[in-house]
Amino acid sequence: MENSNTDKLTLCPSSNRTDLPNSVVFGIINGTVENPRVTYLKKAQPLTDELIALAAPVTPAEVFRTATTCVANKCIHFDGTNCRLAERVVEKMPVVEQQLPACSIRKDCRWFQQEGKAACMRCPQVITDNYNASELIREVSMGKTVEE
Repeated sequence: MENSNTDKLTLCPSSNRTDLPNSVVFGIINGTVENPRVTYLKKAQPLTDELIALAAPVTPAEVFRTATTCVANKCIHFDGTNCRLAERVVEKMPVVEQQLPACSIRKDCRWFQQEGKAACMRCPQVITDNYNASELIREVSMGKTVEE
């Protein structure tokens, strides 16, 4: 979907959909099970069938941080104006970077366009397919407390 303020592509940095057009890999998941972190690629790469196959037997989102075209109103996190996921990441997650990470999608990133540097300082800890997610991560991703 086009950003209403510009004619450029707006990317969702938390997509785990491998079937959408314009999907790119912009990071590799590193770290530990308890403390995973994204290492950013110097240049985003198209998400190809070959890269998807490299991730097997796990999901691509367990290995790669991917982005795809923001679908705006078709997304459960979009409120008609803003990405609520980006807002929750900034509101609830701790800062994990002291300076802007070298991110190849920043200029097109919905989170950066909306939340600025604050989103970038938290972004490396966002893992789309995280089966060992903390209660905080689950709360941020679901938009409600785990008890609800």
